[in-house]
Amino acid sequence: MSEKNELARGLKNRHVQLLAIGGAIGTGLFLGSGRAIHLAGPSILFAYLITGVICFFMMRALGELLLSNTQHHTFLEFVHEYMGERAAFITGWTYWFCWISLAMADVTAAGIYVQYWIPSVEPWVPSLVILGILFCTNLLAVKIFGELEFWFALIKVLAILALILGGLFLILSGFETNVGPTSFVNLWSHGGWFPNGSNGFILSFQMVVFAFTGIELVGLTAGETSNPKRVIPKAINNIPFRIIIFYIGALAIIMSIYPWNAVNPNSSPFVLVFKAAGIIAAASIVNFIVLTSAASACNSGIFSTSRMTYGLACDQAAPALFKKLSRHHVPVNSVIFSAITIILAVILQYITPEGVFVLITSISTFCFIYIWAIIVLCHMKYRQTHPELARKNTFRMPLYPVINYLILAFFAFVIITLAFNEDTRVALFFTPAWFVLLWGIHFLSGLRTKV
Repeated sequence: MSEKNELARGLKNRHVQLLAIGGAIGTGLFLGSGRAIHLAGPSILFAYLITGVICFFMMRALGELLLSNTQHHTFLEFVHEYMGERAAFITGWTYWFCWISLAMADVTAAGIYVQYWIPSVEPWVPSLVILGILFCTNLLAVKIFGELEFWFALIKVLAILALILGGLFLILSGFETNVGPTSFVNLWSHGGWFPNGSNGFILSFQMVVFAFTGIELVGLTAGETSNPKRVIPKAINNIPFRIIIFYIGALAIIMSIYPWNAVNPNSSPFVLVFKAAGIIAAASIVNFIVLTSAASACNSGIFSTSRMTYGLACDQAAPALFKKLSRHHVPVNSVIFSAITIILAVILQYITPEGVFVLITSISTFCFIYIWAIIVLCHMKYRQTHPELARKNTFRMPLYPVINYLILAFFAFVIITLAFNEDTRVALFFTPAWFVLLWGIHFLSGLRTKV
C-alpha cells in the first residue's frame, strides 16, 4: 500500500467528456420518458430546457470553484473551506448516500434486465456478477474506470443518435404509423403545447430533475484529471448542446412520430420508434441499453462513494483506513466499503417490501437537490471571500450573483412540487430526519476535521 495520499491523474479528456454526457443521460430517458410525456405532453420539452439551463449554470459555478484551486480533489474540500467542517461532514455523507442508493437501485435492476433474456435465472445472480466485475475494475487504475464509463456512455449516445436520425428519416419521408402520419405538427396539434395545463407541466419537474442527477460527477474527477484547466471547462461548456440534442431532440422526435397521447406511459417510447423503423429486435436493443445504463450508474456509484469516503477520511470525518491508497493510487478500502454496502441491496431487495426501496431512492432525489444547492452557496462564498482571485479566474460563472439566487429559487420550487406528488410526499418528511441524524452524529462524536 502507498502511504502517499495523492490520487492519480489518470482521466483523459475523452473520459471526462463522456463522463459529463453519461452523467446527464440516465435510464430514466430510455424507460421513464414515456411517463413524463404522458404527464406533461409536449411541454416536457420546456421542462427539460429550463432544468438544463439551471444545471448548466450550477455546473459553471462548480467549474469555477474547481479551477480556483486545483489542489482540491473534490468539491467537498470547497464545502469545508467555505462553509465549515460540519457542513462538509453532512454534505459528504449525504452525497455518499445519494450515490449508494442509486447504485443499490441500479445493480438490482440490472439483474431484472438480464432476466428478460434468461427468464430462468434468479435476478440476484447477474446482479452479483455485474457488481463483482465493477468492483474489480474500480480497484485498478482510475483510467480503467474512465474506459468503462467511456464505452457505457458511448452506447447511450449512439442509441439516442440512432433514434434521432432514424426518426428524422421517418418524419421527412411521411411515414404512416398505426396512429397516423409522422410530422413535426404532431408536437402541437393534439391539445397544444400544454395539453394537461400548467399542473402537468409543473409536476413533470420532479422526473426531469431526477433525470439530471449525476451531472455533478465531473466535480469528483478534478483530482484525477490529467489537465483539469483544459478538460473541465470544455466538458461543462458542452452541456447545453448535449441537453438540446440528447433530451429535447430525442423527445421531440418521439412526439413527432407518435403524438404524446399515443405514447404508453408504462413502456419505453424508444421501443415504439425502433419498431416503427422496422427493427424487429427493438425491445432487446433497448433492454441492452438500459442494462449498460444501470451498470454505468452502479460503476459511477462505486467511484463517487469511494472518492467521497476518501475525502471524508482525509478531513478526519471518516475512519482513517479509508484514505489508504493502493499502488495504483486508488482508495482501495473505500472501494471495498462501497461494494459491501451495495451488496446489502441485493439481499435487502428480497427481504424488505419494494416500498422501502422506493422511499430510499426518493430521499436520494431530495439529497441531490441539497448537494447542488450547497455547490451554488459555496460559489457565492468563494466570490465574496476571494474577489481578486475570482477576477483572475478565466472560467467564471456569468450573471453572478443574480443567477445564484435564481438557481436556489428553482431548487426550492422543485422541492415544493415534490410535496404534491403522492409517491414522493412521504419521503419529504423523512429527508429532514437524515440531516438531523448526521448533525447529531457530528455533534455527539466530537469529530473535528483538519483546517
